[in-house]
Amino acid sequence: MIDSLFWLGLSLLLVATSLTAVLVAAIPALQELARAARSAEKLFDTLSRELPPTLEAIRVTGLEIADLTDDVGEGVKSASQVVKQVDQSLDSAKKQAQNLQVGTRTIFVGVKAAWKNFTRQKPTKRTSDRLPSNEKPPLTLREREVLKQENRRSKAEVYRVNDGYSDAASWENNFDDED
Repeated sequence: MIDSLFWLGLSLLLVATSLTAVLVAAIPALQELARAARSAEKLFDTLSRELPPTLEAIRVTGLEIADLTDDVGEGVKSASQVVKQVDQSLDSAKKQAQNLQVGTRTIFVGVKAAWKNFTRQKPTKRTSDRLPSNEKPPLTLREREVLKQENRRSKAEVYRVNDGYSDAASWENNFDDED
């Protein structure tokens, strides 16, 4: 029995020595663990103080960016409308310039035709073989019909190109072609 008590005491001594060695070795580790816990606590305190304002600033910045995006979109739409208005104004100015050109050309051709007509030599008066109107015998119905047929002229005869108004006639054709 002494033997078993000896071994029991020896085992208890070895267990106590082992536990003491483990505790001695664990003390610095436990101190470092406590130090890390204090650092983590400080970090969590700092995060709890700093994170909400930072998140709020990020949210406000996001809203401002959204507002700026809307403003830029409106600016682009406004610029697009201004470009359309300028384009329409240019088209209108172009049409007005064309109308002015046509009007100027019309006036120029009219003045030119009037000048040619004014400066044209007047035909000399012919002596007439006709009887004075009170001495003419009245026309019969057949003679009147023949005169009506002779007085009717074709369109080509009315608008002859070679009677001194060739510029006016060619201009009218050009004007019709432009439309």
